[in-house]
Amino acid sequence: MPLVKSLRHSLNKSLLVIALLAFSASTQADILDEVEHGYADNNGVKIHYASVGEGPLVVMIHGFPDYWYTWRHQMEGLKNNFKVVAIDQRGYNLSDKPLGEENYNMRYLISDVAAVIHSLGEDKATIVGHDWGGIVSWQFAFAMPQMVENLVILNLPHPNGMARELANNLEQQQNSGYARTFIDGKPTDPDIFFGAPMNPQTLSGWVRDPAAREHYIEAFGKSSFDGMLAYYKQNYPRVDANSPAPALAPRLNMPVLVFHGLKDTALHSDGLNNTWDWVDADTTIVTAPNSSHFVQQDAAELVTSTLKWWLLARQK
Repeated sequence: MPLVKSLRHSLNKSLLVIALLAFSASTQADILDEVEHGYADNNGVKIHYASVGEGPLVVMIHGFPDYWYTWRHQMEGLKNNFKVVAIDQRGYNLSDKPLGEENYNMRYLISDVAAVIHSLGEDKATIVGHDWGGIVSWQFAFAMPQMVENLVILNLPHPNGMARELANNLEQQQNSGYARTFIDGKPTDPDIFFGAPMNPQTLSGWVRDPAAREHYIEAFGKSSFDGMLAYYKQNYPRVDANSPAPALAPRLNMPVLVFHGLKDTALHSDGLNNTWDWVDADTTIVTAPNSSHFVQQDAAELVTSTLKWWLLARQK
C-alpha cells in the first residue's frame, strides 16, 4: 500500500506540473499563432492584415517604425468581443512597397484603410491608430466619417493641436527636428536614424522584449526604408512660427478616445489641449505618465482594458 500511495502521489504531482506548464504556455501564447492573414487590393497595391476574433470590426493602424504586431496585446484583449484587424501599412512587412515617393501620399494611405474595410465585407469600423497610423486615422475620419464608428488615437495629437504646437511651442519644434532629417535624407545616410543608418537592427532598437524584437527585425527586413521616409516627405506638416495659420480640420461627430504616453520625446502632450473643442461627440483622453511614445506596449494593460471597456460601452 505505501508503494501504491507513493505512486499515486507522484502521478498527481506530475499531472499538476503538466497542468501548470500547459496553463503557463497558454497564458504566454503569442497572437502570431492565432491570427489569420489576408490581403486587400487597393488599385493593384496589396495591403496585408492579420485578424483575430469575431464581432464588430476594429481596424488597427501602426506607425513608424512598426508593423501590425505592435497591437498584439490589444488583439489578445479584444478578440473575444470584436473582430480585430491589424494592417501593415504600405511599405511595411508583407504589404506592397510601391516605388516612388508620391505613392505614399496621404490619399493613398487613407484609401488603403477603406480597401481593408471593404475587403472584409463591411461599410464601417472602429479605427485605431498610433503615430503615423494616428495621422492616417485622423485624416480617414475627416475624409470618410461615414466609415468610422469610433476613433481611437495613440500618441498623435489632433492636427489642429499639432499645427498649433509646431507654430508656437519651441519644445515641439525641437522635438520635430528628426522629421526634418527624414525629409531631407535617405535611408543609407550614416546618421539619419538618430545617429545611425536605417536597417532592421537600428529600427527595432526601441523594442524591449527580446523575442518580439526578433520578429521586428524579420519584418523590417521585408520593408522599404525609402517607403518609410516617403511618409514624412509627402505628408509631414510644414508648419513653423513663420507659416500662415493652416485651415482648421473638419469637425468630427463620432466618439473619440485618445491615449498619450507622457514621456513621449517626439510629440508634446500640449498638443492634446482643446481636442474636445474639435469633436462634436464624447471625447475621452487617457494619459500614461510613465509611458513613452509606444504607449500600446509600454502601458499595454491600461490601453487594452480601457479600450475594451470604452468600446463595449458603445455597442448598440
